[in-house]
Amino acid sequence: MKAKKYFIISLICVLCCLSTLPVLAQKNILDSLKSIAIIEQKVMVPMRDGVRLATDVYRPKTDKPVGVIFSRTPYNFNSWQDGKLSTRNFQTAYKYIKHGFAYVVQNERGRYFSEGKWDILGPPTTDGYDAIKWMAEQPWSNGKVGLIGCSSSAEWQMGVAALHPPGLATVVPMGFGAGIGRVGEFYEQGNWYRGGVHQLLMTAWLYDYGFIETYKWRPTFPADISREELLGISKYFDLAAEIPEVDWSKALWHLPLMDIVKNLEGPKSVYEEMIKRKPNDPAWYKGGLYHDDMDFSVPSLWFISWYDISISPNLALVNYVSKNAKDPEVANNQFTVIAPVCHCAFSRVNKETIVGERKVGDARFNSDGLILKWFDYWLQGEDNEVLKKTPKVQYYTMGLNKWQSAETWPPQSAEMVTLYLNSKGNANSVFGDGVITTNTPGPEDNPDAFTYDPEYPVPMLGGGFCCLGSTYKPGSFDQRQREARNDIIVYSTDPLKEGVEISGNIEITLYVSSDVKDTDFTVKLLDVYPDGRAYNLDETIQRVRYRKGYDKEVFMEKGKVYKLPVSSMSTSNYFAPGHRLRIEVSSSNFPRFARNLNTGGNNYDETVGVVAHNKVHHCAGYPSQIRVSIVNWSKRSIL
Repeated sequence: MKAKKYFIISLICVLCCLSTLPVLAQKNILDSLKSIAIIEQKVMVPMRDGVRLATDVYRPKTDKPVGVIFSRTPYNFNSWQDGKLSTRNFQTAYKYIKHGFAYVVQNERGRYFSEGKWDILGPPTTDGYDAIKWMAEQPWSNGKVGLIGCSSSAEWQMGVAALHPPGLATVVPMGFGAGIGRVGEFYEQGNWYRGGVHQLLMTAWLYDYGFIETYKWRPTFPADISREELLGISKYFDLAAEIPEVDWSKALWHLPLMDIVKNLEGPKSVYEEMIKRKPNDPAWYKGGLYHDDMDFSVPSLWFISWYDISISPNLALVNYVSKNAKDPEVANNQFTVIAPVCHCAFSRVNKETIVGERKVGDARFNSDGLILKWFDYWLQGEDNEVLKKTPKVQYYTMGLNKWQSAETWPPQSAEMVTLYLNSKGNANSVFGDGVITTNTPGPEDNPDAFTYDPEYPVPMLGGGFCCLGSTYKPGSFDQRQREARNDIIVYSTDPLKEGVEISGNIEITLYVSSDVKDTDFTVKLLDVYPDGRAYNLDETIQRVRYRKGYDKEVFMEKGKVYKLPVSSMSTSNYFAPGHRLRIEVSSSNFPRFARNLNTGGNNYDETVGVVAHNKVHHCAGYPSQIRVSIVNWSKRSIL
C-alpha cells in the first residue's frame, strides 16, 4: 500500500510538471523576447481620415535605425486569447528582432482593436500606404519597410505596391491570389471567379468575416482611452467573435446562391451585393484588388503553391510584373518559389511530404533562410549576393520529387506541345474509349455526350482550394471513384515510352455543344500510375456564356458547336515511363465551383435548374485539344 501511495503521488507530480510545460515555454519565449526587444503593443496608428489602427511594435534594443518587417492582417493577433497567453507573434518577433529587424503587426480597420468600419475591398490601399509611411518616419526606423504575410496578410500587398508608398522597399507575398483582380486572361476578381464561375470558398469566408462590416455596432472602446488601459483590457477582451459552426457540405447546396448566408441565419453583408457582380463589373476596380493596368513598385519574393486556390493567376501576375514594371530594377527583381503544398502550408513540408494523399518526397526548403537574406539585402543594405545566388524561379517537380530552378516561367527549355482528344464516341467514365494523342484527328466527328444535372453534380475530391470546413480536404487524391461516373468523360494517353516533365501552362480548347442556353465545362489534369491510381494535378472550369470575353454574355443555340477556350491550368509534374497523362471533362466540380443551373439566367437568384445534354466534339473541323509545356521536348516520340 505504501509503495502504491508513493507511486500515485509521483504520478501526480509528473502530471503537474507536464501541465506547466506550455506555460513555461510561453514565459521563456516572452522573457527571451524582452531581453532583446522593446515591446510596444496596442499603439494606435492614425490614418489620413483620423481612424486609428491597433498596432504592435517589436524593435531591437539599439540606437541604430533598423529596417522594418510589416505584417497587416484582418485576423486576431491579440496576445491574450480566451484568457490564455498566445506566443505566436512573440516567436515571429523574436526571429526578426534577433536578426536585427523591427517587426510590426497591425489589424485592418474595423478588426478587433482597430477603429473604423471594415470593408473587404475598400480602404486597404490607403491604410496600407499610411501605415508604411508612418513606420518609415519613426526614429527607430531606417526608412525601409518590407511586407510579409500569407493569404489575407498577403493579398493587400500588390494593391499598395501600385501606390508607391514612401519607404516601401520590398514585399514577400505568400498565397496571395485573392488580392488579384484581373491579370491577362484571368478575371478572378479576388478568387471570386474562375472562368466566370463563382468559387464557393468565398461564400464560406464571407460568412465568417463579412458580418463585421455589416453591424452598426461592435465592441469598441472610447477614442480617448490610453494605451495602458487598452493593454489591461486586452487580457480580458480579445474582441474575437464567436462564429456559429457550419457544415458546409450541407449549407452550400442551398439555392438561391444569394441566400446561402441568410439561410444560415447570418447577417446581411457585402456577400449579397458581390454575388450579383459579373466578372468585369466596374465595382471590382474600385477597391483594393490589383489589376494589370496598374504599375508595380518594388522587388518581390513570391511564394506560390501547386495546390492553392489560384496557381495560374498567381504565376500570370509574377510574369506580368517581370515584363511590365516601369522600373527596370523592379522588373528584374521578381523571384518566385513554388512548393508542392496547399494554401499557406509552406512550413508543413518534411522528409516525406504528402499533399492530400499523394507522396511527393522530400520537399523541405529553407524558406526562412531565404526570406531573411532577402530582407537583409533590401532593408539593411547587406551585400550578401542573394540576387546572384538565388534563381529567379525555384519550383518543385512532383513525380521527380525534387526542387529545380529556372530563370523564367515556364522554364526556357520548355516547349508547348499540342495533344488532341479523341474517341469513338464512348469516352464516358474511366471505362470508356477516350484517348489523348499527338495525331491530328480525322474528318469524322464522334462527339462524346453526357448529361449534367445540377441536382446531381460531380462532387469534388481534393484540388486547389481552402476555407471550406473540415469535410473537404485540398491536395492530390486518387480520382478513380469519381471517374466511374458517366457524366465524366475521360481521355488518357497510352503508357508513356519515356518519362516526360510538364512544367508550365496547360491550355485547353474544347469544341462543345448543348441543348441549353448556357452551361459550364470543367477540366482536370491527372497523372495516372501503372497500377491505375489517378492523381489530380490541377483543375479548372469555364462558363460558356463568357467564351467571347468577360465583358459580354453570348448564349448558345441548341445543337450548334462552339469553340470554347477554357481558363488555363499550371503544374510541374514528371510523368514517369509507364504512367499516363489524363484529362477529365465534365460540367461540375461541386462545391469547389457553384453549379450552373443551365437556364441562361442570373444563376445567383434562381432555385430551379434544367438538365443539360452536353457534348465534346473532336475531329479535323473541331480539334478539341490541350497544349502542355514539356521540358526538353525536342519532338520525341513518347506516345
